[in-house]
Amino acid sequence: MRTLIRNGRIETDDYVWLSDDAELPANGKFIVSLTRWQQQRESLAMDALCVGVNVPNTVDISTVIDDLRGQPLIALSFPSFADGRAYSQARLLRDRHQYTGEIRATGNAVVLDQLAMLQCCGFTSFALRDDQNPLHCLDALRPIDLAYQPVDTHASLVSTLRRAAAA
Repeated sequence: MRTLIRNGRIETDDYVWLSDDAELPANGKFIVSLTRWQQQRESLAMDALCVGVNVPNTVDISTVIDDLRGQPLIALSFPSFADGRAYSQARLLRDRHQYTGEIRATGNAVVLDQLAMLQCCGFTSFALRDDQNPLHCLDALRPIDLAYQPVDTHASLVSTLRRAAAA
């Protein structure tokens, strides 16, 4: 099982990734593709299943949010360092669509030096690569206490502090 950081704790991933052609188990926690979720929503929505949805970073979140609202987990992918679209997807999920479930960062580009900014954008869990030290990654998530734009944390905005100092 893969190691992840969820809500500030190192954990073993309790979700199993199901391919589109894998047989649907009778119970458990699973992550399925957005395509499979859209095609098999009724069978996947059984009470015995806890289903997360993997949304490609090429998808406009606003077009699928109604399909995702009740899901406990949305996984967003970072396939490469040059592709940061999942940052925007997470911000939209939290800010515009008020999604309150787990947002998981996945992919090869989920690395230590990106974790704090991922957290600021609304991610609550991070699937770590095998070469990442979970303790070092946890240290990277120390709270950010100043921010230039509103974030999901309790950081003070620099502009607010400047106005207060000028008053």
